[in-house]
Amino acid sequence: MISKMIRFEIDIWQEILYTVRQNRLRSLLTAFGVFWGLFMLVIMIGTGHGLQKGAYSEFSGYATNSVFIWPRLTTKPYKGFPIGRRFKFTNEDTEVIRRMVPGVSSLAPRGRKRGGDGSNNVTHGDRTATLTIYGDHPEVQNIRLLQMISGRFLNRLDLAERRKVAVIGEETIKLLFEKEESPIGTYISINNINFKVIGVYRLPSRNDEDYEEEAKAVFLPLSTFQRVFNWGEVVGWFSITSQPQVKASDVRDEVIRVLAGRHAVAPEDERAFGSWNMEDEFQKIADLFVGIRFIVWFVGIFTLIAGIIGVSNIMLIAVKERTREIGIKRTVGATPFSVISQVLMEALLLTSIPGYLSLVCGVAVLEGVGRLIHILKIDAQMFQDPSIDFAAALLALAVLTIAGTLAGLIPAYRAVQDKPVEALR
Repeated sequence: MISKMIRFEIDIWQEILYTVRQNRLRSLLTAFGVFWGLFMLVIMIGTGHGLQKGAYSEFSGYATNSVFIWPRLTTKPYKGFPIGRRFKFTNEDTEVIRRMVPGVSSLAPRGRKRGGDGSNNVTHGDRTATLTIYGDHPEVQNIRLLQMISGRFLNRLDLAERRKVAVIGEETIKLLFEKEESPIGTYISINNINFKVIGVYRLPSRNDEDYEEEAKAVFLPLSTFQRVFNWGEVVGWFSITSQPQVKASDVRDEVIRVLAGRHAVAPEDERAFGSWNMEDEFQKIADLFVGIRFIVWFVGIFTLIAGIIGVSNIMLIAVKERTREIGIKRTVGATPFSVISQVLMEALLLTSIPGYLSLVCGVAVLEGVGRLIHILKIDAQMFQDPSIDFAAALLALAVLTIAGTLAGLIPAYRAVQDKPVEALR
């Protein structure tokens, strides 16, 4: 019994392959339509993934729930103060924010002296470089995600004791040190004051708008920075992260409310404070790529459907051409199920083989592009690692299988509509 069933299946497949070979050009063109549809879907998904990784890499150096707040000029009169008043944040603001805004997770008061100021030349031995100097708090590491490649970052003792220590960027080494010289434990001079190098950091991504400046910067404890550059108690800006389940925008609004009260700024003076919300920016990019993924799948699936319609039309023609043959089969005892099965298998053959081949080719092309970018060291900052994930590949295969079945349903149904006697005529 089993051998008869196997023999029956072999006979059906031999007949299907014979039919395909008899109409080679038609079968090839039909298969190419399916191949091209799924191939383009895979390429578009992979390209979208590469663009998404490139866009997300801009945020890789910051906590996604971070917000930054700095003072500007007032634009409204308040409590006797005129428009255009300049105010400054102070160390005391830091403690007040910690006490009055429970939604704050990490809080880093910060200061900066840009390299163009002329007063912050950094020297080591006979080498000099004009670099940006940051005065920072240890908690900045929870916000600006620096990767320590040797030594350590600033700690609370450095801050409390106003230690003359410095953390330098990986690119700073190239400017101030000899090729084989280790910077850890050596001294650099800023404003004729010596600072011991305790750590070297690397930025997590070159695709960062602040990369050029921060990759070759120097970080000092904020308290030391304030003394060296005569800032007193002044703070340049605050970098903040929100607690889990707390929106960064809510924390920003609450911090600004507290600071406005402390510095006599009108509550409705929204332009008196500058701010940048990483969470909002990240969400905008995420929403953008949700839309892009929808468009990619929409276009790709409809391209695939065009190929499937071609398969269905070809199968209808094939059924029409074999009407007499089907009638003979029905006369000698073939059941409607066997006729429908044969038509469906032929449709699946014309969709599955080119479909699987297109999936393999699409993945190979994406992998090849990714390797080429890496080998040639192409600076494709906004396009990284084009690939298709396993779930998307499975979904594409599911779409292909369902589409192949649907492509054969109408022709299969058409094949058993005519009565055997009418088919023989």
